[in-house]
Amino acid sequence: MKDDIKHDEFGPKKILDVYDSKTKMRGFVVIDNITLGPGKGGIRMTPTVTVKEVFRLARAMTWKCALAELPFGGAKSGIIADDKVISKEQKKAIVEAFARALKPVCPSMYVAAPDMNMSEEEMKWFAEANGSMKACTGKPADMGGIPHELGSTGFGVYHATLAALEHVGIDVKGATVAVEGFGNVGSFVAKYLSEAGAKIVAVSDSKGVIYNKDGLDFKKLRKVKDETRAVKNYKPGEVLPNEKIFELAVDVLIPAALPDVITEKNVDKVKAKIISQGANIPIPHDIEKVLHKKGVLVVPDFVANAGGVISSYVEYIGGKPEQMFKEVEERIKRNTKLVLEKAKEKNICPRDAAMEIAKDRVKKAMKK
Repeated sequence: MKDDIKHDEFGPKKILDVYDSKTKMRGFVVIDNITLGPGKGGIRMTPTVTVKEVFRLARAMTWKCALAELPFGGAKSGIIADDKVISKEQKKAIVEAFARALKPVCPSMYVAAPDMNMSEEEMKWFAEANGSMKACTGKPADMGGIPHELGSTGFGVYHATLAALEHVGIDVKGATVAVEGFGNVGSFVAKYLSEAGAKIVAVSDSKGVIYNKDGLDFKKLRKVKDETRAVKNYKPGEVLPNEKIFELAVDVLIPAALPDVITEKNVDKVKAKIISQGANIPIPHDIEKVLHKKGVLVVPDFVANAGGVISSYVEYIGGKPEQMFKEVEERIKRNTKLVLEKAKEKNICPRDAAMEIAKDRVKKAMKK
């Protein structure tokens, strides 16, 4: 499994295979690069998670942490288990066995966090079994955690979007916005942008899209979603199929849910002026280049959605929610502006500019 992972000057530094005979726990950790600090990255639990998948995510964390100017490197881990078929007791035993197995590297070289099928309860088990509160972030508030419900990622995407609007000379007041996904990222982006005066004209969830060219009332939309579990029940508005949200003529499109939503199949139908990526990999990298040639400004995922890892850093140093909001705003604003200015100056797509900045920061630290 490790044979198809190609090492380069950045890493990976360590790949650990862990197994516990008592619980039948099988998992692995990829510590990619720890030049800037311990590797930061979540634990995902799925029956199909692979070392290669975890390595790709660990490398993405190396760039995300470097770009956010955090004293963290990149890492990620996976546990092979089906969350839907094991009991809570089995899951707890597996997470605890995983945490104990990682004592030699955690938290000195690896700081964990919740990812797929993991939450603050699992982080509580992990920290207690590992024996260090610094072993992971995403813990419950009574253990010093900063709750996910505060919407740090969405708050960061909001500030990245403000920087992008300013970059192209569009006033946020009256700017039209479409948000794909009304979960923990999309709902907060919609909230903050509507409060800033933007006009949210379309929002989607798994059941469909609600569209109103005159704008949607966020508070009313939030109530409809909470009560009916579907944004399409908002009135007045036109219900559209999910794929149509990517074709609307808006100032800003925010993909904040699924990967690979804009591909070669629909890239020619995109009419947005700015795409601010709330989700991870919502657009393949080669398609971002196509959009760049079309004149669409794309703020890459690891630039726009770094609010979550910045929040993790504030938790790691014992900070409070107020400090988290301040750090997210300052770091995302500063680095989005830096990326967009570099992209414009060199006439390259923003992802290439962001990668140049992130790689340069890691290389400089490696030389030291």
